[in-house]
Amino acid sequence: MAVDVESVARESRVLRVGDPRRRAGHLHRRLAVADLLAGGAGGAAGGFVAGVAPVETVALALLCAALWPIAAFASGLYARDDLRSWATGVGEAPKLMLASLVLSWPLLGLMTIFGASHAVAGTITATFAATAVAAVARAAARSATHRAPELRQRTLIVGSGDVAERLVHRLRVHPELGLVPIGFLDDEDSRTTGLARLGDLADLPELVALGQVDRVMVAFSRAHHEELLGVLRLCREAGVAVDVVPRLFEFLDGAHAIEHVGGLPLLSIEVPAFSRLSRIAKRALDVVGSAVALVVFSPVLAAVAIAVRLDSRGPVLFTQTRPGMGGRPFRMIKFRSMRADPDPVMIGRDGALAKAAGDTRVTRVGRVLRRFSLDEAPQLLNVLKGDMSLVGPRPILPVEEETLEREWHDRRTDLRPGLTGPWQIAGRSHIPLHDRVALDYQYVSGWSLARDIEILLATVPAVLSGRGAC
Repeated sequence: MAVDVESVARESRVLRVGDPRRRAGHLHRRLAVADLLAGGAGGAAGGFVAGVAPVETVALALLCAALWPIAAFASGLYARDDLRSWATGVGEAPKLMLASLVLSWPLLGLMTIFGASHAVAGTITATFAATAVAAVARAAARSATHRAPELRQRTLIVGSGDVAERLVHRLRVHPELGLVPIGFLDDEDSRTTGLARLGDLADLPELVALGQVDRVMVAFSRAHHEELLGVLRLCREAGVAVDVVPRLFEFLDGAHAIEHVGGLPLLSIEVPAFSRLSRIAKRALDVVGSAVALVVFSPVLAAVAIAVRLDSRGPVLFTQTRPGMGGRPFRMIKFRSMRADPDPVMIGRDGALAKAAGDTRVTRVGRVLRRFSLDEAPQLLNVLKGDMSLVGPRPILPVEEETLEREWHDRRTDLRPGLTGPWQIAGRSHIPLHDRVALDYQYVSGWSLARDIEILLATVPAVLSGRGAC
C-alpha cells in the first residue's frame, strides 16, 4: 500500500515547524530565564536573612542569578526533553534538590566573604527559595510553551486496535504533551477511531522521508519483532523520537524507565541531542580538568617516564592511530608498556584486542602501569588538544572498528573518545567488545554533564581496585 500523501498533508497542516529541536530550544530559553529569576530571588532572600548590607544583598542576588543556572545545568536539568519533564516537570524534583546542594557551598562561601552574621541560615534560605521559585517559574515556562501551536509534534502511530485507540485518546486529552496524532501505519487492515490509516509498516521510510513526522509511537502491532527493531533504527537515524507501549503494560507500573501518558506507560527512546551549550560545557570540563591534572601529577608523570626509559629499550611514549569524533583519525599517546619490538596485535574471537594477564610482551614497569591505568596518563595531552575527552566512548582500534555494526559505531562517534568511560568503571578488559560498545551507545544517548562527573568520581576506586586490568 502506498503512503496516502494527501491524508498526511491534511492531518498535519496545522503543524508547520516539523523540528522537535526547535520546541526544545524554545523551552530551554524560557527555562533559562526562569532559572535566572529563581537564582536572583534566592540570593535576595538569603542576603536578607543572613543580615548583609543592602548593596551586598544586591551583589549576592546577581551572583546567585548567575550561579543557579550553572548548578541546574550541571545537575542535568537541561539534559533531556522526555515526555514527563515536558508535560509537568515532576521528574525534575530530585535534580532541583541536587542543584540546590551544588549551589549551597559556593553560596556559603559568598556569605562568609560578605561578613554575614547568619551565613548558614542565609544559605539555607537562599537554596530553598531558589528551588521553590525555580519549580514555579519552570512550570510557568512550560505552560507558556505548551500554548504555542507551531511547536507541537506530528505523531505517527505504528499499530492499531484497542491499545492504539487508547493511546490516541490519551494524547488528545493531554494537550500539554504537545503531541498531535496524524495517522497510523499497520499491516493489518484494522481501524483506529478518528485516525486515518496512512499505509503499511513498509511505508514508514517514505513517510519519514517526506519530513511529515516528528515522533513515532509503537502500539501493539502484530509485526515481527525484527520489523519493529527496524522501525526503531530507522527513526533514530532520521532524528525522529520513538515511544513504545510495552506488552503486558498493565504489570509495569513499578518500572522506573517508563513514562506515563494518562496512566498508559511508554518506553521513551529520545533522539540524542547535543546542544552548543552542552558541547561548550563538556569541552570546558575537559580543558580545565586535563590542565589541572597535568600540573598536579607532573612529578608522577616524570617518574613514570624515567622508569619506562630505564626498564627496557625503546621510546618512553607509544602512539597509535584511533578513530575519533566523527570517525576522524587521531594519534593517541600512551606510556609504552610493552617491548619496543612486540609481536603483532592479537585479536580475540569477539573482534576486540586480546589482552592476557601473563602476556610476555608486557614489561615489568608496564605491568604496574597497566594495573593502575598509568599507561594512559599521557592521553591528558590528547584531551587538552581536543582529540579526546575526559569521559567518552572507548577509543577502539581500527581493526576493532571493522567488526562493529555501522549504526552502533556511528552513534559512538557523536562524542570524542574518552580517557575514561562507562566501560572503565564496569570492568575494563573483562567486558566483551559488544558489551563495551553497548555501554558506549547508552552513554552517548543519555549524555549529561552530571553523568560525566559521576563517571570521573567512580573511575578512581575502579582503577585502584585493578578490576579488569591486564
